[in-house]
Amino acid sequence: MNNLISKSIVLPIALLLVNTAISQSNKDASLMTIAGKKVTVGEFEQVYHKNNNKDAANDTKSLNDYVDLFVNFKLKVKEAEELGLDTAKAFKEELGGYRKQLAQPYLTDKDVNDKLLTETYNRLKEDVHASHILVKVGENALPKDTLESYNKIMKIRARILKGEDFNKVASEKGISDDPSAKDNGGDLGYFTALQMVYPFENAAYTTKVGQVSMPVRTRFGYHIIKVSDRRPAQGEVLVSHIMVKTTPNMSKDDSLNFFKKITQILDTIKSGKAKFEDMAQKYSDDKASGKKGGELPWFGTYKMPPEFEKAAFALKNKGDISEIVKTKYGYHIILLKDRRGLASFDDMKNELKGKVTKDSRSQVGRESLIAKIKAEYKFKENAKMRDEFYKVMDTTLFNGKWEVAKAKTLTKTMFTLNDKNYSQTDFANYIALHQSKRAKSDYEMVVNQLYKQFVDETVVAYEEGRLDVKYPEFKALMQEYRDGILLFELTDQKVWSKAVKDSVGSKEFYDKNKSNYMYEERADATVYSCTDEKVAKQVRDLMKKKKSEREITDIVNKDSQLNLQTESKVFTKGENEFVDKNWNPGTSADIKSEKDKKTIIVVTNKLMAPSPKSYSDAKGMVTADYQTYLEKDWIASLKKKYPVTIDKAVLATVK
Repeated sequence: MNNLISKSIVLPIALLLVNTAISQSNKDASLMTIAGKKVTVGEFEQVYHKNNNKDAANDTKSLNDYVDLFVNFKLKVKEAEELGLDTAKAFKEELGGYRKQLAQPYLTDKDVNDKLLTETYNRLKEDVHASHILVKVGENALPKDTLESYNKIMKIRARILKGEDFNKVASEKGISDDPSAKDNGGDLGYFTALQMVYPFENAAYTTKVGQVSMPVRTRFGYHIIKVSDRRPAQGEVLVSHIMVKTTPNMSKDDSLNFFKKITQILDTIKSGKAKFEDMAQKYSDDKASGKKGGELPWFGTYKMPPEFEKAAFALKNKGDISEIVKTKYGYHIILLKDRRGLASFDDMKNELKGKVTKDSRSQVGRESLIAKIKAEYKFKENAKMRDEFYKVMDTTLFNGKWEVAKAKTLTKTMFTLNDKNYSQTDFANYIALHQSKRAKSDYEMVVNQLYKQFVDETVVAYEEGRLDVKYPEFKALMQEYRDGILLFELTDQKVWSKAVKDSVGSKEFYDKNKSNYMYEERADATVYSCTDEKVAKQVRDLMKKKKSEREITDIVNKDSQLNLQTESKVFTKGENEFVDKNWNPGTSADIKSEKDKKTIIVVTNKLMAPSPKSYSDAKGMVTADYQTYLEKDWIASLKKKYPVTIDKAVLATVK
């Protein structure tokens, strides 16, 4: 194990070893005692069977090996506790971070999330073609501003319902606040699930073809949406492309020259004079894809410029090549490599979970959970206690400088969860911590917004604090991560980092174990790679004249740098196939390379007998072995420090 080991590796290892919830059964017999702490048969068996297959249970060697692993782990954790690593601020912060992550699945409504996953997958089966008109309004706008924006978009909707063309209205100056509407009339093209904010997506998927939706509110403002078409999802395509880049303000001459260039590239490919991939590498202005023969990542609807997407999906068969396609980026030629439909729900489930969690629809599950927690813990509130804050607010709230002292007379209970009371003082402190600079607005609106945040966060935090009590598996998982972090930190101090930093100890270890770091027999050789037999003959003639490698290269490559390439070094067996074929001092016969048809000449100067590697050459292996040595020595010292007793008779009953 080297010094590059990370917690992403160690923590899962720790999870294999650590105690989980212990079933209260007839397996309470003491199997072992480690540092005075009893480990029962039930505890050990649960961990053992969790990480070993059934066959291993009947394998005495496997069982004994696991016992050693288990004991060593427990000893390390015990030492970490004795050293106080579990009380360090950094440890607590890191464990707290993991707790936040591990708690997330418990802090949302699973039933709602499952429905969202199914809904999302079903929507991915269909593409929607829609246009929209946007009237901007801030998420926290004053009621009068919200009403004004709503009335404006309702008037626009009324015009369209009376027969005016949606896209023409959208393109009018002063109508849509989407800046692209003046050019595209609000037309968004085809899109599918997860490509628009959730409220917008909902409206688009629930509006019938040809109809205009009622206003829908998103974080951008109010939208009306007209759905013009639906189609089965077209899936994804894998394509390669060659691009000749253009600029918006280029001259007519430049535009013509760029078009001639892409035309010549296309003609060369179609005539069979060059492969698409080779032309992409040489001439595509998209350098990132050009290195890979023009290949782009898989893509589906709404991921590429509309013209590019349309041309790519119009290609029917693998290997088909498009005509020249113009986008805002330039001219393209597209080669279809593959296409695929939507994967099954089971195959996409994990990917969808990740996307749904990051998407605005995840709030649906959180809001549902908050409602359930309130019901479970008998949430009660007195809204009048919130309203009293309206009177103690002033303009400092909009500067982020409101002070708690201004609410010093407000101390009553605002709401309760079970028997726990949350007071106006708690809310005043919350306001002080969460206030920020904002545009001047209505005090009531800001207080109401902060109060809702305060209640929601308090309710979720209350539930999070009870996860260990409500869910034994969560408590066990937290224990696993706790012990895993301790294991990592202490092992890093005692083994991994120490082996890297202790250069004196590492060198002494190397000196005592040089025979473990040997070079095999090696060949000091020069490999001449010639474009053809004619060049190879020229090389041989120059060798006869006792010319040096550098002189030979300069002479042969005078007309072209491609005629001859050389490599001169000490080769190990298997490193170069041509050197392997001439593993004796001397000059080889011509060897034909099957890969690139070049003619190869190998000059083997001498064979070098096996010898120890230098410390610098062997350092990677030495460091790894030194870490193993340090760990064994450390474990031995821990076993002396903390007594370990194992009841062999009881161990024999482990199944």
